[in-house]
Amino acid sequence: MKLIQKKVDDKDAVWLVERIIGSFEPGLPLGNVTSQIFSNIYLNELDWFIKHKLKIKYYLRYCDDFIILSEDKECLEKLIQKVGDFLEEDLKLTLHPDKIIIRKWKRGIDFLGYVALPHYRVLRTKTKKRILKKIKQKKLSLDKKMISQKSFETSVQSYFGVLKHCRGYKIKKKINFIS
Repeated sequence: MKLIQKKVDDKDAVWLVERIIGSFEPGLPLGNVTSQIFSNIYLNELDWFIKHKLKIKYYLRYCDDFIILSEDKECLEKLIQKVGDFLEEDLKLTLHPDKIIIRKWKRGIDFLGYVALPHYRVLRTKTKKRILKKIKQKKLSLDKKMISQKSFETSVQSYFGVLKHCRGYKIKKKINFIS
């Protein structure tokens, strides 16, 4: 709230934000549009720290997921402590120990449902399975007249949108077969 109060001069807006944040315990409402806005406001401090204090060139963050790229493994290992300390001391957050991964770029970087490799992206296997399962469920619902054809087609188009950002030809074929 201190960060929001520092940036937002409107008392009514601050009051509303306090109500939204206070209505969800603990933390922010995941999946709620406000959670993305709040994470960007709150974690802007992390962005600034990594880009300007640590001078990291290759850093990418979406909500609370982030990656740092470097050819220097030792540098990355040292960054874990520095970033962890900043998060704990300044933002009262902690790095999830099971989600800190240092690996070679050639093996791919699992980020936001995709695996990014040096020259292309593929859909994460878990995401692929989830998409196919949901499409099959939607198809059953359509067949039982529980949802409309338009609703089904909207879902299919949404998944095709996800597949536009990776090599997803085979899964697109499977979706077309199901539908």
